[in-house]
Amino acid sequence: MLKRRWVSCLFASVLTFTSVTGVVFENSVQAAATNKDYESHAAKAAIDFGIQKGYLWLSGGKFYPNNQITQGQFVASLVAIRGVKETAAVPQLPAGHWAKYSYERAVKAGILNNVKIDPNKPLTKEEAALLVFNTWRPYRGEKSPDLTNTGALITWGWMKPAPRGQPKFREDLPVLRSDAAEILQFMWQDKWQLEQGKKYADEFHKSLKVVNGKITGKVPKGDGNFLIRAMFNTKADGLNGFLNNESFAVPVNSVKSLTFQVINAKDSTSAGGYWYPNLPKFDRENRTKKFYR
Repeated sequence: MLKRRWVSCLFASVLTFTSVTGVVFENSVQAAATNKDYESHAAKAAIDFGIQKGYLWLSGGKFYPNNQITQGQFVASLVAIRGVKETAAVPQLPAGHWAKYSYERAVKAGILNNVKIDPNKPLTKEEAALLVFNTWRPYRGEKSPDLTNTGALITWGWMKPAPRGQPKFREDLPVLRSDAAEILQFMWQDKWQLEQGKKYADEFHKSLKVVNGKITGKVPKGDGNFLIRAMFNTKADGLNGFLNNESFAVPVNSVKSLTFQVINAKDSTSAGGYWYPNLPKFDRENRTKKFYR
């Protein structure tokens, strides 16, 4: 998965984590740790990444990586990554509650669908995975119905399986704050790559024209992070393909349809997929790869 960019409006409040189950807010963002408690932790890179991008926070230079993450802490990060600004009423939380603004945005975005609101609740894998899929439904669609939320997220590669010797998809295991940092990094990177994919798809779409009986256009050059390709399905049941930065002029009467794909060059995940089924009309269908389909 890749990097992704957004700006959150959550930065006025910062999570201070005082115990496995407790959480309060403080009013200053600590962007640079003065006394890191995760310097030698395996999740250091993911924690640093989240702090840099603004969806994870420190308290007094500490992150408490081995504490179990609470629902409120995780929801605050999910809302920040989604960049949600609109709100909906959350009568379950009183006015002035430290988590109310995060939860108002989370409810509006569907992040809390089928979730009982309890900001101080320590999350298990299944509870965290449900929140992830609720958050990511607009981007990647539904998970496989044959798997639990935990199983689906582990299969996708965003959550670690249970330790060796235990059932791989154990749903009841706790999610530590370090575990959450790694999951959230995958989400931020996936959002970034999908944004890049849409940008390249729109650039390609704008280049398409019919000139003298030929479909002309150009595949975007990209930035080296993606393989970008346009593939014509010909009436002779063949394929005529073009890659990054290549221009084309293909006779209209020789082709039936066109597909456009943006593929992560590092791990081959889909950052964008579109289909033009009715050439020479340039109506397109978004077929960006969904979860497990």
